[in-house]
This record gives sequence, C-alpha cells and structure tokens, in this order.
Amino acid sequence: MKATELRGKDQEALQKELNELLKAQFGMRMQIATQQLSNTAQLKKVRRDIARVKTVMNSKEAK
Repeated sequence: MKATELRGKDQEALQKELNELLKAQFGMRMQIATQQLSNTAQLKKVRRDIARVKTVMNSKEAK
C-alpha cells in the first residue's frame, strides 16, 4: 500500500482500512504466539501500513 493511494481516500475509508489492518496485526500476533506464522516479515509490513494510514489521517485532520 502506498501513501498516494491513501491520500485519495476519505476519513471514513481510512478508518475502515485502519481497523482492518489492526485486526490483521492481532491475528498475526496470535499466529506468532502459537508458532503458526511462517512469514514473520508480514507483521512488519502490516505495522508500517498502520503507520502510513495514521500519518495520512493526521495530515488530513491538520488541513
């Protein structure tokens, strides 16, 4: 996911995207705890996507 894609969305769509990413992160953390997640790099990608969404949301609120 790119920041340019996120800037084209409205606040409601960004909030929905953030909720989906947080659920995915929680699921991955549970998979790591039960040693079912084979690709741990996915967790890093999701964490960065969450940060991107939050950054775009904050920049839209500031404007």
